[in-house]
Amino acid sequence: MTDAELPEADRRRVLVEWNDTAAPFPRTIGVHHMVEAQADRTPGAVAVLGSGRSLTYAELDAAANRWAHHLASLGVGPGVVVGLCLSRTVDMVVALLAVLKAGGAYLPLDPEYPAERLRFMLEDSATTAVICEEALLDRLPAIGGHVVCIDRDRPVADALPADRPHVPFDQEQVAYLIYTSGSTGRPKGVQVPHRGMVNLLTVMLDRPGLRTSDVVAAVTTLSFDIAGVEVWLPLTVGARVVVVPAEVAAAPGPLMDLLDGAGATVFQATPATFRMLLEAGWQGRPGLKVLCGGEAMPVSLAAALLERDVELWNMYGPTETTVWSLTARVTRPRQALSIGRPLGNNTVYVLDPSLRPVPVGVPGELHIGGAGVAHGYLGRPGLTAERFVPHPFDDTPGARVYKTGDLVRWSDDGSVEFLGRLDHQVKVRGFRVELGEVEAALESQPGVRAAVVAAGADAQGTTRLVAYVVPGADPPTTTELRHRLQLTLPAYMVPSLFVTLDAFPLTPNGKVDRKALPPPTATRPELLSAFVPPRTPAERTLAAVWGEVLGVDGVGIEDDFFELGGQSLLALRVVAEVRRSFDVDLRPGAVYEAPTVAELAARVLAEADRAEAPALVALDRSTFIR
Repeated sequence: MTDAELPEADRRRVLVEWNDTAAPFPRTIGVHHMVEAQADRTPGAVAVLGSGRSLTYAELDAAANRWAHHLASLGVGPGVVVGLCLSRTVDMVVALLAVLKAGGAYLPLDPEYPAERLRFMLEDSATTAVICEEALLDRLPAIGGHVVCIDRDRPVADALPADRPHVPFDQEQVAYLIYTSGSTGRPKGVQVPHRGMVNLLTVMLDRPGLRTSDVVAAVTTLSFDIAGVEVWLPLTVGARVVVVPAEVAAAPGPLMDLLDGAGATVFQATPATFRMLLEAGWQGRPGLKVLCGGEAMPVSLAAALLERDVELWNMYGPTETTVWSLTARVTRPRQALSIGRPLGNNTVYVLDPSLRPVPVGVPGELHIGGAGVAHGYLGRPGLTAERFVPHPFDDTPGARVYKTGDLVRWSDDGSVEFLGRLDHQVKVRGFRVELGEVEAALESQPGVRAAVVAAGADAQGTTRLVAYVVPGADPPTTTELRHRLQLTLPAYMVPSLFVTLDAFPLTPNGKVDRKALPPPTATRPELLSAFVPPRTPAERTLAAVWGEVLGVDGVGIEDDFFELGGQSLLALRVVAEVRRSFDVDLRPGAVYEAPTVAELAARVLAEADRAEAPALVALDRSTFIR
């Protein structure tokens, strides 16, 4: 059925009635102004705390003002991008606020990213000022501008006035620039204006809702745009932000302790993080407001969270439309979880390839319009024009909708159901990954003639990347290939598994037939280290644990966990299985410190001796591995 055949009543319903989202939001202020207004209302209330330090709203405002004056003296103002390469402390929030107060736009620079990727982001954005800290200076590529050390240079800022700087402001100024994976092998910077964030913060105070008494646990890296909600939303209503250090956010035990100890009432994270917590025995807390998003929420995860009596919200939105665009309160698990209805001042359309609305129940591409639509991609006018298209149902000059590439359909109640992707973009641990970027990185390696990357799920439902490689002359081993990719790609973009093929299966028209690619086998990959069999009961048990967690047969005691396809969440599963099998509690980072079976077995034996545990015996793994 085409748009022309849609009955007028149906057309009005999908275009107008279900997009009746108009809501008031301030049109002349920025994110920092919202925080300043709250500081005036509750100056003595605690605003942010973490790692044993806290700041009241008045102290946060004053500290950010001083740093803003310092940034202004270095030339930061409207239109200037400031990089942030910081660990997760109270100072991170101060720096974010200072950049906005100075009129600049902040660019997150994850300290864990490869130097080459950080260099690209700095050069592509023409960043001339970076806020860093002394311990991270060696992670930062050289730039032709100013490097401000927030710890070393603190005396400089402390000597400056604490009054708010007066900077020309327009709500269309860019608040932050965030880089996402690019299908051509080149990351793209999304320019998000204050307008979109101010609207989001305003409407989210009502739905899902936030109160002055709330405590928000901020666990997400700044390089993931949902971090903005964790920082800014509580600071606009007088609530409290608890900044969770990166090492705690990645470890289920310490994270559970922090959530309880801080009295967190609101917790936003990806499905991968919630799965990690549940596997570690997290019981949640009745009434805890849980915002889950970044990738599709499995029905099984929703059921497990609801069993813990939390208030569960399914959040959806691409970076290009300012973090979250739709949301749904989940009260019972259903066969297909809805991504909900549009948040205030966002509009959503389910369209066919000719930008015509499709009937209820018919799949189409999701397009998003309204206050959240970003300016586009920095320095990429062609790509911006391709994805940010003129609004097909709004004649207002400059009105656009963003083509999400997501396949969805309307439900009878006006909510939207997510069906999948129309292209080769996937989500890994909440991060967007364009498979084309990983393929380009692979094909640039010596000894690789061609590469295709696919996404699949492991036994626990976690998305993993599988690289299919056609080797050329002098092909690299899996170990060599993985190490080379780690020099340019973030960890979440490095494939977990590598499969070597003589040639790719092709469709009749000569394209790679992705559906015909063979599933990865359990065969041990070709590594630099030779296979050494287990020698002791502890090594045999651990080798079996690794084999089942990684889906690899014949794990040797000198094999590196991460070279076999391991990553942080899988390492945590190994730690959990060690606890079950040996009754030994290892620190979450134990697998990083002892990445071979031999090393980890020695660590387990040492811990057991310290705890005066009985002698270790090899156990039947089927009793423990689910």
